[in-house]
Amino acid sequence: MKKHLLTGVALSFGVLMSGTALADITIATTGPMTGQYASFGAQMKAGAEQAVADINAAGGVNGEKLVLEVGDDACDPKQAVAVANQMVGKNIALMAGHFCSGSSIPASQVYSEEGIIQISPASTNPSYTDNRPGPGTYRVCGRDDQQGETAGKFLAEHFKDKNIAIVHDKTAYGKGLADETKKYMNEAGKQEALYEAYTAGEKDYTALVSKLKQENIDVLYVGGYHTEAGLMARQMRDQGMDTVLVSGDALVTDEYWQITGDAGQGTLMTFSPDPRKNPEAAPVVEALEKAGKTAEGYALYTYAAIQAWAQAAEAAGSTDYDAVIEKLNAGDFDTVLGKLSFNDKGDVTLPGYVFYEWKDGKYDYMQ
Repeated sequence: MKKHLLTGVALSFGVLMSGTALADITIATTGPMTGQYASFGAQMKAGAEQAVADINAAGGVNGEKLVLEVGDDACDPKQAVAVANQMVGKNIALMAGHFCSGSSIPASQVYSEEGIIQISPASTNPSYTDNRPGPGTYRVCGRDDQQGETAGKFLAEHFKDKNIAIVHDKTAYGKGLADETKKYMNEAGKQEALYEAYTAGEKDYTALVSKLKQENIDVLYVGGYHTEAGLMARQMRDQGMDTVLVSGDALVTDEYWQITGDAGQGTLMTFSPDPRKNPEAAPVVEALEKAGKTAEGYALYTYAAIQAWAQAAEAAGSTDYDAVIEKLNAGDFDTVLGKLSFNDKGDVTLPGYVFYEWKDGKYDYMQ
């Protein structure tokens, strides 16, 4: 925090010396820009770039232009901390990231210690805000306990006479989501036939699929990412299984269908109401698509994270950590996700999760 206060003094001095000159404000987004989850990094980068362009076109923040830094953590916790420290050196005022909960949680300690506000567009593990290291940690997405409640109750109601298996990839996101889903499904009176972990990054899930087939599994719930879930779906079909695959928000990428092909038909997943359908988002979606960039998944969530921070900084008349936090905690913000605010944990007050179904290469609300 001292770093930002000193920088603020230096900037003020620079303005006085130059008469009218204003310094740029550096903000950042960080996610898996490379690696097997890079499609989500592309979503975040697209949303952040568009937000910065639109805010600057409207005059910037308190008359100052935004400059965007993009970090790559590859969804690796150690790399996330290293990137966080690099961003401290760049004197960022906002981190609109990270993507994976396993990255956001350790990185949040760095941002908190250095007086940098972090608003994650995508990290859903409850611990991220339940155990946040300081008041500057927020998210504009939902939580795994909310998502797990939606999924668990749905499974118990719609597949009460079916054999259900729950698997997870051992990550903070995947295991957290699987456990919350299992908890709510069990509370609704349905017990799983199988619960176990798998190793992320593998290409061959034949052994797991064979076990599912032997156990006559009708429904497979996957707590994990689209790459592994897509391979499981394809390999189940290869073994002649018609098991329904159900998962969470990590399947909101067209890359899922690129992996599965027709084997992805009928896959179900939970995600927040599609922000692309919001009237407020229409101009942004149009701009992104015109530029050949994606508006799917977490692109608009990253855009909204920057919007909320920018409006709070405008209300505060400053990018000072404490001043912006005060406005984030008290304000309502008009974003591409709709009007939002934050509760005392830093969680967003937005509608929860709904079910989607993959059909013919696209996902849309389940009918």
